[in-house]
Amino acid sequence: MGWPCIGETLQMYSQNPNVFFTSRQKRYGDIFKTHILGYPCVMLASPEAARFVLVEQPHLFKPTYPKSKENLIGPSALFFHTGNYHARMRKLVQASFSPEVTRKLIPVINRLAISSLESWANGEVINTFHEMKKFAFEVGILSIFGQLNKTYTDKLKENYSIVEKGYNGFPTKLPGTAYHRSLMARRRLSRIFGEIMRERKENKLFANNLLGHLLNFRDENGNTLSDEQIADNIIGVLFAAQDTTASVLTWILKYLSDDPKLLDAVKEEQKAVCESGDGENQALTWSMTRKMPLTYRVILESLRKASIISFTFREATVDVEYDGYLIPKGWKVMPLFRNIHHNPEFFNDPENFDPFRFQVWNAMPAKVKV
Repeated sequence: MGWPCIGETLQMYSQNPNVFFTSRQKRYGDIFKTHILGYPCVMLASPEAARFVLVEQPHLFKPTYPKSKENLIGPSALFFHTGNYHARMRKLVQASFSPEVTRKLIPVINRLAISSLESWANGEVINTFHEMKKFAFEVGILSIFGQLNKTYTDKLKENYSIVEKGYNGFPTKLPGTAYHRSLMARRRLSRIFGEIMRERKENKLFANNLLGHLLNFRDENGNTLSDEQIADNIIGVLFAAQDTTASVLTWILKYLSDDPKLLDAVKEEQKAVCESGDGENQALTWSMTRKMPLTYRVILESLRKASIISFTFREATVDVEYDGYLIPKGWKVMPLFRNIHHNPEFFNDPENFDPFRFQVWNAMPAKVKV
């Protein structure tokens, strides 16, 4: 468990955290305890244990985040909650990003992608991750609000960027610090959201997007969501989606650039899909995205190998028994996704980027499918 108070926090930060977790898994097994970031923690490195916490018995655990991060996203964001409120908000979010809704957005997303590609055509060196973040933000705004006035989009982008910069900063409210600036920007975002919501209500514009679903929500007693609850959930979705999406897109490009033959094969698949339509300039459609098996396997393998979200935090709300272990109430519980994705028991030669492993996905053991 390490030193008093600080536990093994210094050891974790003095090396790659993934190496830290993997070395302890090899030493202690798939379930082990440690003490990091001021808390006693139970680490779970098996698919079965992760499923137990996140899917089978989620009511025994609650999401847990530092208060400083909750202040920036907003206390009503769905991933700070469990129970009925969480279930209702999750249902609204899932409805807003369903295949039916996404299908209708494909042409607009395609235009955004083409616009991004054209902006890189001048031969200048670009930062791939930053450009992917811009693209992911624009798609996120489209999915949340639908078509939005450019003035609003620019204001949202400017203030969201400030909030993001202070998110992992030292949480002090001293004026001039990154965290204080992010708090001020978060308040401005709430005001901007309020203006957008007021316009949508006045004009009765309740489209089939996240904002529309949040504005239309009524519980069994007819109660609606407050503007603060709506703003918190919008910020939460942006935070959950932008960085992870941008990171995955960046890693996909990196892995493809490392394997010219695979890159050529993906290009050939894309060309064939395009030419199967009404000509090379045909706009992308939902049905076309369903005809890209190799591209899809590249995405799956990128998600596995990069493991953008290496772990997540939960807290036991009661004493929990699992597989002969006791997890005490109040202890943090961390499913280690990266450890699972890089375990040779589940993925042969896990450090090798091999999209073709997913050709036999249906034949893999059921315990792999977390």
